[in-house]
Amino acid sequence: MAHGFEKAELLRCTTVQQIVEHKQRLVEIPHMATVNDALNTLLVKNILAVPVAAPPGQWIGAGGSMILESDKATGAVRKQYIGIVSMLDILIHIAEAEDEDVDTRLKATVSSIIGNSTEGLGLWSISPKTSVLDAMETMSKGIHRVLIPIESKMEHTVGVELQEASPGYHILTQTDVVEFLYAHYKELDFMTTTTVLELGAAQSNVYAAPSCMKVMDVVKCIRKSLLQAVAIVETTGDSDKEQTLVFGNGRKLVGTFSASDLLGRTSEMLRAWSTLPILSFLSKAGMAQRFGMAAAVNAGSFECKGFQKTPVTCHLETPIVEVMSQALTNHVHRVWVVDNEDHLNGVVSFSDIIMLVHDYFIRQHPQAHVREKPW
Repeated sequence: MAHGFEKAELLRCTTVQQIVEHKQRLVEIPHMATVNDALNTLLVKNILAVPVAAPPGQWIGAGGSMILESDKATGAVRKQYIGIVSMLDILIHIAEAEDEDVDTRLKATVSSIIGNSTEGLGLWSISPKTSVLDAMETMSKGIHRVLIPIESKMEHTVGVELQEASPGYHILTQTDVVEFLYAHYKELDFMTTTTVLELGAAQSNVYAAPSCMKVMDVVKCIRKSLLQAVAIVETTGDSDKEQTLVFGNGRKLVGTFSASDLLGRTSEMLRAWSTLPILSFLSKAGMAQRFGMAAAVNAGSFECKGFQKTPVTCHLETPIVEVMSQALTNHVHRVWVVDNEDHLNGVVSFSDIIMLVHDYFIRQHPQAHVREKPW
């Protein structure tokens, strides 16, 4: 694709269309589908989030967007994308139930839970002609997913759009961008030698959930704190006093809780174990995924412990390309920074990597950020 280009050309001359053109068409769900339908779609398609489609002209899309799908032959508008719903949105919806049980919450319409998490508050589109470099600037601000129209009606090619009409869309994720960077790390050779510390990639203040916190209390705190993920750390002292998020620095890391860790979780698991402590929930769900619900229901905590995922970690001295490799291999969006005894020092997220690689590249090649006019 852009393999033979000079370093200064690789990110500027490769477009997002070149990254997503091999991907399948957009997976979506209708606005009147139930939350349970959305959960099943995420499970079957093995994805973390799904756009919600509705009849045009009846909705204001998330963040005030107006992203439409039109008929290729006639141009008539067929549908409007009104938001994106993730596994985290679903879990927040269940966690905030007061007098309703899980089954009742799962019968709600999926359109009613758009915006439960911070990611769902906006819906963005960018032109297929947008360079990877410009897309990195957008996604470094915490935007995890953007829609890429197959045929754009927009004339300019820089920045996100709130209005768009196209006969179809692909979706570009932060993972796609990091996969591209990793595939070209030899051209972007600074990533092979620059460490987490040297790049300044680690966020030093990390929120964490003590391992004794109940899973639904963790979810509520994630929403209240506007977070996408938390570390899980060993409980210290009186567990009754550790029922809220804490600053995790210096405490031993034992797990992680994010949308990635919820992939493959079924409604049956949520019904059975929504009141368990966070580590117990993850262990039970992990065993159920492998051996079925019956085995996990009857298993004790010791038997389930081996099915808890080991958190993905790095050190301050780890080269940034190794951090990317670990994250992509383990299908996670952040890597925890620890010392030699697994005490938490910080976290490196895909947003951090994209922002810092973008800024480093601009400092080294300022001419690469000169944008060409779209005409």
